[in-house]
Amino acid sequence: MGNTKYTYAVARIRALETSLLTNAVIEQLIACPTAEQALQLLIEKGWGDAASGNDMDAVLNREEEKTWQVIRDVAPDMSVFDVLSYPKLYHNLKAAIKEVCTEVRNPHIFYDDCSIPGEEMLKIVESKDFSRLPGNMPGIAQEAFETLLHTRDGQLCDIMIDKAALEAVQDAGRRSGEPIIDDYADTTVAIADIKIAVRSQKTGKSSDFMRSAMAECRGVSVEQLIRAALSGVDEIAQYLEGTSYAGGADALKESPSAFERWCDNRMIETLKPQKYETFSVGPLLGYLIARENEIKTVRIILTGKQNGFPGDAIRERIREMYV
Repeated sequence: MGNTKYTYAVARIRALETSLLTNAVIEQLIACPTAEQALQLLIEKGWGDAASGNDMDAVLNREEEKTWQVIRDVAPDMSVFDVLSYPKLYHNLKAAIKEVCTEVRNPHIFYDDCSIPGEEMLKIVESKDFSRLPGNMPGIAQEAFETLLHTRDGQLCDIMIDKAALEAVQDAGRRSGEPIIDDYADTTVAIADIKIAVRSQKTGKSSDFMRSAMAECRGVSVEQLIRAALSGVDEIAQYLEGTSYAGGADALKESPSAFERWCDNRMIETLKPQKYETFSVGPLLGYLIARENEIKTVRIILTGKQNGFPGDAIRERIREMYV
């Protein structure tokens, strides 16, 4: 099929891009007096379905389901999207290990829209049948399980699995054979490493802690980030200024919410050029991330309104739109 295998898929995505939320619609949502009115505006635009009704979480979850259904319908090869499913898969592993080791059940803690849904993951961990897990998961699952069982250190369990998830994302990007997927994976890992450095600096974590949490990538140097974090937030900003993530330096100086917003916006900026591609997986990836981004933005707006935040406070937290 050569480079034409994505032609039909891209044509479908081009048509769907016209229904993505624009900055003007985001402003309309912010202007709504209540969360209920904002949600109603979204429903009028086709969000949710009859089953989700006027329930905010149900509407947003349904939109995520719709997005993945579109990709499954049009993508010639779903394996290239493994890079997007690993965070949910490893989250399920982390949640299952905690539930089994602590014998405490938490409802609605699992994702079911990944290759191993919550209940199945729970059974794997309960039976310690880790060989059923894919990729590098069996080894890290057993190690994290035994670590939590013997140390009761939930944070240590978390960072072990989170780092393995980042390494799986990086590996999936390389194996995809698609440059944009590889770039997306590397950007994902780099931003995660930057976040770890920032949070570790604020909480006084050691170099060993950061080294055990960060994954190697092309975009940033783990060792230089660690050294900067040990010296202070200004040193992190100074290091970032010499990388392709220089925008994060200004955001760090502004506020924590500005930095979190920059992290998401940086990914959108990486993918925006894919709107002009025709014969690659790029537009499909761009659409997926755009939809995730707008669902996250809508959640921020609706939650802000439910908690009585003024429009300006909500506006400073919202993400940049893809269109």
